[in-house]
Amino acid sequence: MVARIAATAHRAAQATLAPAGRRNWPASLGLYVLAGFALRLIMLGKPAFQSDEQFYLLVGQRMASGAIPYVDIWDRKPWGLFAIFRSVYALPIDPVLAYQILGLAFSVLTALVIERIARFIAPPAAARLAGLAYLVWQPVFNVALGQSPVFYNLPVALAALMVLEARIRVRSPALARRGLEAMLLVGLAMQVKYTAMFEGVVFGLMLLARGRADGWTAGRLAVVGTGWVGAALAPTLAVLLCYHLAGHGEAFVQANFISILGRSTDIGEALVRLTKEALALLPFGLAIFLAPRLISPARGTHGAVLPDLRLWGLAALGGFLIFGTWYDHYLGPVLVPLCVLAAPALGRTAAGERWFGQVLLGFGLLGGIAVPMAQVVERGTAAQFASASDAVARELHGRCLFVYEGDSALYRTTQACIPSRFAYPSHLNALNEARALGTDPVAETQRVLTSRPGVIVTAETGRPNHVNEATRALVRDTVRRHYRKYAVVALGTRKFALWKLGDDNVRR
Repeated sequence: MVARIAATAHRAAQATLAPAGRRNWPASLGLYVLAGFALRLIMLGKPAFQSDEQFYLLVGQRMASGAIPYVDIWDRKPWGLFAIFRSVYALPIDPVLAYQILGLAFSVLTALVIERIARFIAPPAAARLAGLAYLVWQPVFNVALGQSPVFYNLPVALAALMVLEARIRVRSPALARRGLEAMLLVGLAMQVKYTAMFEGVVFGLMLLARGRADGWTAGRLAVVGTGWVGAALAPTLAVLLCYHLAGHGEAFVQANFISILGRSTDIGEALVRLTKEALALLPFGLAIFLAPRLISPARGTHGAVLPDLRLWGLAALGGFLIFGTWYDHYLGPVLVPLCVLAAPALGRTAAGERWFGQVLLGFGLLGGIAVPMAQVVERGTAAQFASASDAVARELHGRCLFVYEGDSALYRTTQACIPSRFAYPSHLNALNEARALGTDPVAETQRVLTSRPGVIVTAETGRPNHVNEATRALVRDTVRRHYRKYAVVALGTRKFALWKLGDDNVRR
């Protein structure tokens, strides 16, 4: 999957970069690598920095040992995302550092594509700052290392670049082929997260509008459009076919498409998150909506693509809003068109016209430093996690580990067996997942507890999710009757109790 994206990205970039872009990219690359690395330095090497990322890495580890996603270890993310994390185990370095460096590489490449797109509406210096803004703002929304948008933003941005190039070429004989390539990129992105579909739909409509303007007949539009849709769906259909042939088609469909319908949302908490995110995005609002009214336009060669850029931004925003959970890292794909659209404001250097760009980059820089620091304080250091891992491992005695509440990375670092395919703790301990798993979480938790794991991990400090009180009651009753609390470990501001089997149970 990584190799396929990289190869397609290289071909697309070579085909679409203007000569000026080719001359300028080494300086931009150097700037982006230095800035991206500096802003992520405090995060690198920490195995439990993000709950999602540590779980993806766990899935990659178990895939390397033969586990099958959705069958042996469950989540609703597409197979392509797990394939990326599986690939880091082919590298001869620590897998935590490997996925984080890979994520940085994807982010830098995405910034380069953002710069190229921004050249449609802004001069070179402003376009470069647009790419920099992307790297600066990623940490603000906790999407700087290995969250799924880090990886799928690159193929989506490349697809957007190809579509915009196609839109300005009148009667190009390569339109059908270019559209096919763009939709394949969207399809690859969908195998990292399915919300890329919303941007893909808008890209497809843009391409069809170009064909219509070029005089294509309705029949040709239908045939070529069907081919574009097929290209977008091809990666997902290929994975589904492989699962079906292996006898696991039902498990794939349940996890990838049905489970999201059963997931519930606490609308009050979601609205609080959305309000915070809207406030954080105000600098983009000033740069995109207010700045054009107060400053003279800084148009690039093809200012006519501005409506298309706005439609792309609306599609990305719609993909963020539609599911209603509104976690901060879900804004990752929205940042790409926002940074492009803010490029004209970033380029104003005349007296009295710079403050829009200064506010955008300044607030992003403050947030890009403060948010990761707060995460380290909350989630702890690598040394703390290593100590907790050692405390768990020494009491397993060949039995499985059950992280009811805590960090799923403990399964990976202790090499412990996992007593359930629901290894992500929230799948069994959070009420919003109760109807989404395809099985009864209470019955599954009871089955796990009956197997007598060697160590059970529970939280001593508060949790943000609404608790599944039924599964929690089972765990509390079991540890009270059959286990002994032997340690309380601190990971940042969080504390977790470690429970080991009583002596009588160990001998059984």
